[in-house]
Amino acid sequence: MNNITGLILAGGRGTRMGTVDKGLQVFRGAPMAMHVLMRLAPQVDHIMINANQNLAAYESICTAVWPDEMQGFAGPLAGLQSGLMHCETAYLVTAPCDSPFLPLDLVERLRTALLEQDADLAVAVTGDAEHRQSHPVFCLLKSSLLSHLTLFLQQGGRKVDAWYVSLAVAEVHFDDEAAFRNINTLDELRKFEAA
Repeated sequence: MNNITGLILAGGRGTRMGTVDKGLQVFRGAPMAMHVLMRLAPQVDHIMINANQNLAAYESICTAVWPDEMQGFAGPLAGLQSGLMHCETAYLVTAPCDSPFLPLDLVERLRTALLEQDADLAVAVTGDAEHRQSHPVFCLLKSSLLSHLTLFLQQGGRKVDAWYVSLAVAEVHFDDEAAFRNINTLDELRKFEAA
């Protein structure tokens, strides 16, 4: 799998879902994080989950579960930092716990672009020129970026897009926008369960 670790980001508060733990919400018979793991795991060498609550429940899905090093639910970059701290491969790929439809060729396509463009990070985008949508938490990056990210966080940075500005980023276009659909509310959970 080319020296890549997968990281499922499940460290948020789930405020839009009524402060429930999104990754543990049952979707089509299994926790959403399990759906993400089943799609991502075959694409990588190792897999881990970043979670800040219900760690035992996540450990029943994946043996490697790591909370943020930073306190206070500091956002996806804090989860990414934790993943990088525990990553033993040259590359780390991330996906959110609430995206059970992620592409089965996500890692291969991100890796190809990162290498061809000699980038620090490759990120998925969908849409056309007028309606381009970046999906910043679907990314593949060099694990050597840990110190760079840590400095950004120490300086108060929290926005993923703001960190990306300082990096060489390869954008990878995917035609299937639905593959990046994330389930943010209980209504969406019920809607997509029935779809």
